[in-house]
Amino acid sequence: MHTPAPSFARRLSASLITGFVTALVVHAAVVLMYFVSNGASGEALVALNNYFLAASLSLAVLLTIAALLGAFRTWWGAAIAGLVGGIAASALGVLYAVVSSGTAWSDQATAFLFTSLAGTSLVFEVGAVVAALTAGRALWKAALSWSRDVPRRIALVRPPSSRLAEGEITHLERVPVDAELAETQWDGYVAALAAEGFEVLDVAAADDHPDSVFIEDTVVIFGDLAVITSPGAESRRGEITDVRETVASLGLRVAEIAEPGTLDGGDVLKVGTTVYVGRGGRTNGEGIRQLRAILSPLGYTVVAVPVKKALHLKSVVTALPDGTVIGYPKLVEHPGVFGRFLAVPEEHGSAVVVLSDDAVLLSSSAPKTATLLADLGYRVVTVDVSEFEKLEGCVTCLSVRIR
Repeated sequence: MHTPAPSFARRLSASLITGFVTALVVHAAVVLMYFVSNGASGEALVALNNYFLAASLSLAVLLTIAALLGAFRTWWGAAIAGLVGGIAASALGVLYAVVSSGTAWSDQATAFLFTSLAGTSLVFEVGAVVAALTAGRALWKAALSWSRDVPRRIALVRPPSSRLAEGEITHLERVPVDAELAETQWDGYVAALAAEGFEVLDVAAADDHPDSVFIEDTVVIFGDLAVITSPGAESRRGEITDVRETVASLGLRVAEIAEPGTLDGGDVLKVGTTVYVGRGGRTNGEGIRQLRAILSPLGYTVVAVPVKKALHLKSVVTALPDGTVIGYPKLVEHPGVFGRFLAVPEEHGSAVVVLSDDAVLLSSSAPKTATLLADLGYRVVTVDVSEFEKLEGCVTCLSVRIR
């Protein structure tokens, strides 16, 4: 179970606290040290404060930027931030002193800069490193806790294209799709997510991409990491551009599957730290290899599963909140791969969206499965997605949930 990515506002507030308070600690320590060594006179205190003020303000800004970029998550990141920030801030402080004095830059000013960096400002630079490693890291962790916001539960969705009926199909016979009914069903699906507390965000419509409503295939979320896919159908590869921009705007880190690798998000089923990936018509071995290389350092185990009887793995199996994998037996080729497996009585009952620890979203075309899951103690929310099911879609395909 992964902690939701902190919102940008939360990270920004924590970064500002870290940067400015750490710089204040450095400023106070350096001024106090020189104040004592210069006889503890009032004039010396004022002069020292003025001398280091520009450098300290510069350090505050630089450390804030470093914190926002995640430097204070590790001790070595904090050390680098302190060292680079201390040197750069000292240089900016000297530059400000020269410019504010009205003196033109000269060789003498350059010599003064280097002399200061290796002399008077050296204590400031060392102090920046020490403070970043101690106060900075402690402040970063504490500030994130103090500024803790209610975790956002975001659902990314994408409006249906007017060309929806032209969408790709592989395992079904093409039948007419009622575009007006599809719009109504999509609205109902979005309303159901909103009613369950999800903040629903629309990705810009892509009318020239008939399958774009099936947004799940374009990105897979792992904590604060968004993996942009490489759709197996060439006609769908243009869908990823707007999705990439949207997840990046949410402050998520972004990784990508590159050609010749192909990967559809509908082939990726996450159960704890195990990631099952369907090897079928839309996802190839190279795509799975790249996903494994991305996720293994994060502690995930990628398990490849052959899929031949359906378009995607998640057309065949999904998981309940407790990690039990459910599926329609006639379509599941390798149920033993999943450990805990529960057969459901209807084909469309194999796809559920987890809404919370005790609630799931299910297609209304699987009433027997709804009864089964309710009997297991789950609250079952049903929606009609029949027009999307005609195109090998299901309830999972129509959104990407970010928790």
